[in-house]
Amino acid sequence: MAEEQGAHEQAAEDEAALKSLIAAALKGRKASLWPMLAAPLQLPPPGDWRIWLMLAGRGFGKTRAGAEWVHAMAQRAAGQRIALVGSTAADVRNVMVEGESGLLAIARRTRLRWEPGRALLRWPNGSMARGFSAAAAHRLRGPQHHLAWCDELATWRNAEATWDNLELGLRLGSKGRIAVTTTPRVTPLLRRLRGRPDCWLSEGKTADNIHLPPDFIAAMTRELGGTRRGLEELEGLWLDDAEDALWTRAMLEQCRRDTAPRAEALVRTVIGVDPPAGIGGAACGIIVAATDRLGKGWVLADASLSGASPQRWAQRVADTLAHWNADRVVVEVNQGGAMVEQVLRAVDPEIPLRCVHALHSKAMRAEPVAALYETGRVHHHGVFRALEDELCGMIAGGRYQGPGKSPDRADALVWALTELMLKRQALPQVKIL
Repeated sequence: MAEEQGAHEQAAEDEAALKSLIAAALKGRKASLWPMLAAPLQLPPPGDWRIWLMLAGRGFGKTRAGAEWVHAMAQRAAGQRIALVGSTAADVRNVMVEGESGLLAIARRTRLRWEPGRALLRWPNGSMARGFSAAAAHRLRGPQHHLAWCDELATWRNAEATWDNLELGLRLGSKGRIAVTTTPRVTPLLRRLRGRPDCWLSEGKTADNIHLPPDFIAAMTRELGGTRRGLEELEGLWLDDAEDALWTRAMLEQCRRDTAPRAEALVRTVIGVDPPAGIGGAACGIIVAATDRLGKGWVLADASLSGASPQRWAQRVADTLAHWNADRVVVEVNQGGAMVEQVLRAVDPEIPLRCVHALHSKAMRAEPVAALYETGRVHHHGVFRALEDELCGMIAGGRYQGPGKSPDRADALVWALTELMLKRQALPQVKIL
């Protein structure tokens, strides 16, 4: 068995070396040689599929694979109508069309005509591809298409609405198809697509791309290896919600809002701070949260800082306080005690500070805050990726299972929302004489 495995690995190395030599020798003709140079997972799958879902690590070659598929389909039949959908209009332009692995680069031997103002790409045979942004899902309600390429779907804000509008318009021709290229992050839409019988799943990792510099792979492995983000971004692994997690991806998606209340509609704004135990180690969690006139909680910003000196993270807290015109800073002092307060007051002697001591574990403190999310009382203004990864690693009554050694951002959020929404306030009383 060991000999067979060794022979298989040697054959794979030889094939990779050969492809690398061919690529170097025929650099100017890469577009026409893609089927020979591509990794097997970068090529369209066989069979009767409607969705080709490529979940792979950063640098795997997802963009190149998507662009090559679109170009081949546009040339195969004249008059194709293709949708290019990205997280934002800038992503469509800068990555899918004008990027180093985008359509203009891989099809440079074909006279494509790109009209940036209209987000329209034309082939000589009459095929056309138009760009759409997930930030404007309604623009996909009217157009009809034969095909679509969706890039980095895991980062889309209005993912469900954008996808539904896109698929409802995929009604030209006899067989509509969609290629999806994205890093694997657990979202309700990706979970839904993975479960469809007409979806073909391709999975790959960063190291599978033989054209990437070894130094890059080594550096990224040192930086992210062993973390949840590294497993997603480098290994291309699908990491579903942990069992008994206090927060789930679906819960966070439901609480997300694109717009926040105006400043005058906010009743109180607080900054939660979870200071690091030492210098150059864990992050200093700094989260801005507020309540509105309806009693809803809002997470407005993540200003957390990693590997900073006490003076530097204290200055970040003071700057965040001034920027958001916050009412109070709530800081945990279990680790640094009086030193934490001294460091903050050295930066701003008038800082409105409330020092808190943790009497229970992080998970126990987080449970009442997670309950606020479950009842729809907290909203996130936008996407806070690092914070949300930590929240989904908080386990009821158990050990933390998220990225990093400690949920610093999540703990800062817990302190802020506890101050705003769970701290008992003295109620006015009427004395009858």
